[in-house]
Amino acid sequence: MAPAEFGVLLPTREAVVSGRPETAPMLAMAERAEATGFDSVWIGDSVTARPRHEPLTLLAAVAARTRRVRLGTAVLLPALRNPVVLAHVIGTLDRVAEGRVILGVGIAADTPAIRKEFEAVGVPFERRVGRFLEILEICRALWTRDHVSFSGKHFTLHDVTMEPKPHRPGGPPIWIGGSGPTALREAARFDAWFPTGPSVEFFAEHFPRIRAAAAAGRKADDVTGAAYVTLALDANPAAAEQRLHRFLETYYAAPARALLARQACYAGPIDGCVEWLQRWIDAGARHINLRFAGGDQLAQVDEAASRLLPRLKRV
Repeated sequence: MAPAEFGVLLPTREAVVSGRPETAPMLAMAERAEATGFDSVWIGDSVTARPRHEPLTLLAAVAARTRRVRLGTAVLLPALRNPVVLAHVIGTLDRVAEGRVILGVGIAADTPAIRKEFEAVGVPFERRVGRFLEILEICRALWTRDHVSFSGKHFTLHDVTMEPKPHRPGGPPIWIGGSGPTALREAARFDAWFPTGPSVEFFAEHFPRIRAAAAAGRKADDVTGAAYVTLALDANPAAAEQRLHRFLETYYAAPARALLARQACYAGPIDGCVEWLQRWIDAGARHINLRFAGGDQLAQVDEAASRLLPRLKRV
């Protein structure tokens, strides 16, 4: 069994919310993550619903500043994009990164802000699932072969060839986020299931089912178990919980209680976090992306690298 890997989310959303959208601190954080032994660096996606930097553009800058870490979207909403343009951008990004890209994707939650976001880019929200599936099918085809033709409910292509193809043959691995019925149904078709929660118990229940579904057409091991978790580390549990709640409410403009029911979060001391993360690994998670809830991001990268990761049984 492959050892578990760990990634770090760059705080693009927090940078915009705080009025400090400069990219230099985030590039420095990516470099620090690589230097301290993390395996990947991730960037979230939103056009207007939760304003932040455009992820594929910023990942190209990260690719130029790093050599080893994998570079992922956590998660991109393909339905907001044109499939040919998206395939082209990702193909070029993977060339810059020399094959290190992971395409984390999501279907999009149903919230007023996200509905408004879809309206702003001219995409019918009710058609997002069909668009999502067709776009990924088109991207994979364009990354793999020339003279692609496609006829679907949402897109039609006639004899399209896209260059350059990605550095990685066939294109980046596609990891599907989400814990709703559609994500659970479709996850077996992709390279990994990458939910944000709601809990390790939920992951432990559903991941074996996804792998069993994948085994109907591939090997069960072809689907990686991954997780996106939020951490507020502090020796004082009350202080950690307060910071986590403040972070979530600022990030999502929603009550922390409701968010905690949907997202995997830990607040407290390092010892408890080691035990909590080990449960994810024991349940089959082989790649865990850490989002730090506010505070000094560089210091938390250093703390996690020195005091958290070495204590986890990754195999």
